[in-house]
Amino acid sequence: MLRMSISANTFIDTLRNMGINNQFVTRSQLQKAAETLNLSAPPTWAIADSRKVSRGIYSIPEILGKEFIKATSTVATVAPISHAPVNAEVPAATMNLAAAVLGMTNGERESLIPEVNKEYVAWGHYSDINLLVQSNKFFTAYITGLSGNGKTTMIEQICANSGRECFRVNIVGTTDEDDLIGGFRLQNGNTLWQDGPVVEAMKRGAVLLLDEIDLGSERIMCLQSVLEGKGVYIKKINQWVTPTKGFCVVATANTKGKGSDDGRFVGTNIMNEAFLDRFDYTFEQEYASKTIEKKILVKMMAKNGVKDDTFADNLVTWAEMIRKSFLDDAVDEIISTRRLINIIKAYSVYGDKHKAIRMSLARFDKATGDGFFAIFTKIEAPKVEAEPAKEEAKAPTDNSVPF
Repeated sequence: MLRMSISANTFIDTLRNMGINNQFVTRSQLQKAAETLNLSAPPTWAIADSRKVSRGIYSIPEILGKEFIKATSTVATVAPISHAPVNAEVPAATMNLAAAVLGMTNGERESLIPEVNKEYVAWGHYSDINLLVQSNKFFTAYITGLSGNGKTTMIEQICANSGRECFRVNIVGTTDEDDLIGGFRLQNGNTLWQDGPVVEAMKRGAVLLLDEIDLGSERIMCLQSVLEGKGVYIKKINQWVTPTKGFCVVATANTKGKGSDDGRFVGTNIMNEAFLDRFDYTFEQEYASKTIEKKILVKMMAKNGVKDDTFADNLVTWAEMIRKSFLDDAVDEIISTRRLINIIKAYSVYGDKHKAIRMSLARFDKATGDGFFAIFTKIEAPKVEAEPAKEEAKAPTDNSVPF
């Protein structure tokens, strides 16, 4: 049992009267309680180094009362968080109290299994990555390729069709440990610890999808041990999390972590080699073939009630022609599969093919847009067979005359 002086009990009661009912308290809350008691500063025992869990956050487990101390068999000044693997058996009382401390609920969680897209066409590396996910073994995979070719959708549909939860995290330049691993959050005036998506995915044996990972900075190096499959130590709450079976990591990117020299993918960074080396497999995904891409468009047309095989064929021929020109450095822009799907959607709304295409080209400069549109009109123009050449009248071969 914790021995507390009367002054300490009074201070704890003041915190409770302020509506604080968890063990994590901010420095400003401690100061407010001190001022309520006409103190110039919080008691030294409340702000001791042994109670500090992060900048401006202190652990005061005494707020939870004797029941908490008894349930967790805690005799230390600061109640430690269990280091046991998350799938280990833990007394129900302890779990319920831990949930209260960490700001979680005991109710059912909303499923993070993506919805099955009936229009999705499996192609490319789908089978290989699906086998990895189905193996239920830990792995890390890095998928790279130009934008709009279905990298992220592929992973989501693999999870949807295999009934696996998918934690999709969009990486940006400012993404850091607090965003990924977790941090303290203010809820209803109380400071509570909240697990980040990486920790949640680990605990639930889910697929962690790090989207656009090449936009991240050195701050995502906090994932080093996670990429090794070893787990992660959360220093702010003194907790070690061991990944549950089935947990794996898949990252998508437009580059291979070497930056973008041509400026097409602004914000992508040259990534740490030690970080990249922790990915077991790298898959390079090109755009789908004409045959596959036409299947995708035909399904989207059927879904939107505008099925037109000829239009679909013209679109994929058009896109392929522009992509070849792009690879030959003849043009600076490209038509992605995503853009073709957007054309289908616009066509289903406006009923005008040319208007739908013009709308999709509006993001390019006028000269490029006009040039791409001209290419499409030539592709869709009816093929007119050349008429046979007429024979010219032969000139007389002699000087004779008919009279």
